[in-house]
Amino acid sequence: MRVAGRILTALVGLFLIMNGVMTALRVPHIVQSFTRFRYTTNQVGGIGVTLLACTAIYFIPRTAVLGAILLTGYLGGAAVSHLPIGEPETAFFPISIGVLVWLGLFLRDDRLRRLIPLRKKEINQ
Repeated sequence: MRVAGRILTALVGLFLIMNGVMTALRVPHIVQSFTRFRYTTNQVGGIGVTLLACTAIYFIPRTAVLGAILLTGYLGGAAVSHLPIGEPETAFFPISIGVLVWLGLFLRDDRLRRLIPLRKKEINQ
């Protein structure tokens, strides 16, 4: 389970890092997509830096849960941004990335599995 969790975390993390770098560097097609959501060009770089910071916190084992919480907030905001422009179906992508963030953490962290058990322990009578 831990290996699967690390692989999933690495894949999701690489995607988030790539997205964060392109956003922080204000790559033209990224800026164009953000203007659809009525963000200004100046705000786009800060959004990318925020994503990179949250992802870095997620990769540090001692702060991984905090990073997952921060990424959940970030990705929730990304999902909600699609609603006012009439694209509710595209909100599924950031939500699915958020689920993968938590799944990767759940698979690689024993403490989280103890905190959120998927099955109830049987009581011997």
